[in-house]
Amino acid sequence: MVKLAAKCILAGDATVGKSSLAQLFRSDGAHFQKNYSLTAGVEVLVKTVQIPDTGDSVELFICDSSGKEIFYDVLEKLWEQPDVFCLVFDITSEQSFNSCTKWLERARAQRPYTHLPGVLVGNKSDLDGRRVVERQHAEQWAVQHGMEYMETSAKEMENYDSPFRSLARSFHRLYLEWVDSLHSVI
Repeated sequence: MVKLAAKCILAGDATVGKSSLAQLFRSDGAHFQKNYSLTAGVEVLVKTVQIPDTGDSVELFICDSSGKEIFYDVLEKLWEQPDVFCLVFDITSEQSFNSCTKWLERARAQRPYTHLPGVLVGNKSDLDGRRVVERQHAEQWAVQHGMEYMETSAKEMENYDSPFRSLARSFHRLYLEWVDSLHSVI
């Protein structure tokens, strides 16, 4: 039984639902804030994720980052050495999707010589009638950047835990690969 700890950067433009997803995940779906204030800087949330079919777990330290440019200098120090990355956009906002490239570059700049597992999340799937970012386009973008893609609705509490569980499994896989590589050297 192994208990690992992973730093997860949660990024994307303001008002895409990052904090709502993180809060829902931490509370196991028991808490959706209807009224919220914009995140200023970073809020850190912690949740342990059990890895299926193992006795192992990953304690995710989720750094819920402000989507406002004014806070970027503050974020830079807090973003150092992430283990996994969750990038969120609003499926009804082309601008929030276009900003994903900028957020991804910033995150990967923190780990320039190693693979940074990531998930691209299209949030607000409950607003499918107002969708401007097509699922297929977002999936292609994610694959092009070596990320998994999934859609969520924080408001409807749909699929809110999938991104974080996927990231925990990815981090666990990297750990197992690292252990295997050590055993091959010994």
